[in-house]
Amino acid sequence: MDPSSRLPTRSTSPLPGRPEPRDNLADILERVLDKGIVIAGDIQINLLDIELLTIKLRLLIASVDRAREMGIDWWESDASLQKLDPGDSDGNGNRQLARENQELRERLERLERQVESSGG
Repeated sequence: MDPSSRLPTRSTSPLPGRPEPRDNLADILERVLDKGIVIAGDIQINLLDIELLTIKLRLLIASVDRAREMGIDWWESDASLQKLDPGDSDGNGNRQLARENQELRERLERLERQVESSGG
């Protein structure tokens, strides 16, 4: 049998007619993070020409460096994303709150004693 008369081999592509993927997921993710991508959409619910609800969705996917270049750095001033107190073992700031609470109680007691001793 002549080798040139054989049928062509099947493509290893998962979808027929599609070219084989040349980039893996890591390459695509690196490209997206480097350039950035914006996805935007609005959902609006009206009843008899009365706007009941509007939801505006905006999603920006970019690396931190790229976001800074675009002037986006809201996470640097967000208190919920700031580094926790190193002495905070439970992650909720409870130790710091308890310490501040105790200091305030002691201060209140001192002030009350001063008022009582001054004849108030």
